[in-house]
Amino acid sequence: MKDYEVIVIGGGHAGIEAALACARLRHKTLMLTLSIDNIGKMPCNPSVGGPAKGIVVREIDALGGQMPVTADKTALQFKMLNSAKGPGVRALRVQSDKIAYKKMMQDVCLHQENLTVMAGMAVKIEVENQKVKGVVLKDGSFLSCDIVILTTGTYMAGLNMISAEVTPGGPDREETTDMLSQSLRDAGIRTFRLKTGTPPRVLTSSIDFSKTKLEPGTDAFLAFSETTKEIRPFSEQVPCYMTYTTPETHEIILSNLNKSSMYSGVVKGVGPRYCPSIEDKLVRFKDKPRHLLFLEPESLTMDTTYVQGFSTSLPRDIQEKMTHSLPGFEHCIIKKYAYAIEYDAIDPIQMMPSEENKIVENLFTAGQVNGTSGYEEAAGQGIMAGINACMKLEGRKPVVLGRDQAYIGVLLDDLTTKGTKEPYRLLTSRAEFRLLLRHDNAEQRLIDIGKDAGLISSERYDAYLKKQEMLHETEETLKETVFDLDDPAVKAYLESLGYETPGHIGEKGIDLVRRPKVESEKLLAAKGITIDHRLGEKADIEIKYEGYINKAQREAKKLSLMEEQKLGMDFDYDQVDNLSIEGRQKLMKYRPATIGQASRISGVNPADIAVLAIAIRQGKGRSV
Repeated sequence: MKDYEVIVIGGGHAGIEAALACARLRHKTLMLTLSIDNIGKMPCNPSVGGPAKGIVVREIDALGGQMPVTADKTALQFKMLNSAKGPGVRALRVQSDKIAYKKMMQDVCLHQENLTVMAGMAVKIEVENQKVKGVVLKDGSFLSCDIVILTTGTYMAGLNMISAEVTPGGPDREETTDMLSQSLRDAGIRTFRLKTGTPPRVLTSSIDFSKTKLEPGTDAFLAFSETTKEIRPFSEQVPCYMTYTTPETHEIILSNLNKSSMYSGVVKGVGPRYCPSIEDKLVRFKDKPRHLLFLEPESLTMDTTYVQGFSTSLPRDIQEKMTHSLPGFEHCIIKKYAYAIEYDAIDPIQMMPSEENKIVENLFTAGQVNGTSGYEEAAGQGIMAGINACMKLEGRKPVVLGRDQAYIGVLLDDLTTKGTKEPYRLLTSRAEFRLLLRHDNAEQRLIDIGKDAGLISSERYDAYLKKQEMLHETEETLKETVFDLDDPAVKAYLESLGYETPGHIGEKGIDLVRRPKVESEKLLAAKGITIDHRLGEKADIEIKYEGYINKAQREAKKLSLMEEQKLGMDFDYDQVDNLSIEGRQKLMKYRPATIGQASRISGVNPADIAVLAIAIRQGKGRSV
């Protein structure tokens, strides 16, 4: 008998979601982490959400995950981003209390039924006949299991770098090993080096905020989880601030570039394009006279501010000078210096859409080890790896989210069809169906999948059905109700928005809501009908953008038809005539699961896709 059904290596954001999913689905699970005190740690920015990322957190909630619940409970500030723009790019971001967040995650994991939490270092994944057998620990002990989910983040063969000072270690110089990634390479899995970094943390009490710009949150009830009933009151939320680099800042940095780990040749890995170090920003964007920096509180129990956008690997004395050159930071005290970190990651092309490795059976990978960046991307991968590990244990088909179903689907599809050579970050521009992948409809998109997997309770699902019924009733009321434009309340509301209201003319509510600025909630209130604010917002989006949404759904349907044409690992491309040389090579290398995935591989042209489709209809190849 195996020691465990599932062993999750790592207690970061991916590891938490994977381990909790497996345990909640009643499988005997072990979370193996270097330090129990570091479960749920936020080694970079103390926040959850943001553009695209915030929608991922909403998706995790719809699937039954933990991050959204903890983020709501421990938030210092809630803010809806892009609220003045279209619904396809709106996203929630919370400023987190990193200490409270970590404490809550530890408490949840330590008290979860079917989950054992153990402190220890994995140094080898034992593989026999290209199938997982278990995990070898640093002390030489062996733990057998059916499935391993690898969520090591930046801890595999980690190197901390400040200028020429290089120290082996994960975040904050914590313990690391190169033995684990070497065992992956010994099993035939390709790894590569990546780099990321963090900015300095400054004593909050030493900053003159009068020289910075206040960035308050949003005064509204906002939450990641549909189960959240209370949030920190707006009056008690903690503000963030903004400041900018100065010409002096730029001069200090540019005159010391040769001392940066990145530009001195110390760094071998590729850094993140969309969250670069400040020295990289100055080199790449020479025309920019200044760069925006966000000042984020880390915790109510800490007197520290995270200087978002000021990541660097310059020496400590240079960090002092450049930080003191910022407005409001003239007399600041650096509590923790910035550093870069380099680590081993796995080439994600070797991963199936289910997150199981193509080379080693029963090895699943999730999070930064797959070449991604961000807590949210990690957690999204984590819950899907946990779900699919359980699907495999139970002999059920894996859950693969489509690009029109979820940002998590976009993320995993990009990784498994295109791979990455730099830390991958989700952006709204990566999603061609972003109008379908909105903040407001995450539950509608994914809760059935979460319930079928077993992570959504009947009570939660019944509450969802009730909300859907109320939304339908609201839309029907708007379709059926004729609003008399001579009615004083209706007239006053419409005229407040700049509309003329000729007397004795009636108009259906749904047609009025289609007008710019008209809101369902306020329009119905003029008739004495009260509806929930969030319900009204959702109705507004579905009514105002109905034509665009329908068009996107038609395009998504075309994609889904391509996704239904299966290829698989064992498809024999040598049986298919007339494939281009490059197309055949790429298809044999990446082994796409479907025609849809094949169409998104660079080097596979439309003619190759047409040839493949014909081959499938003729019964050529070997589809699994």
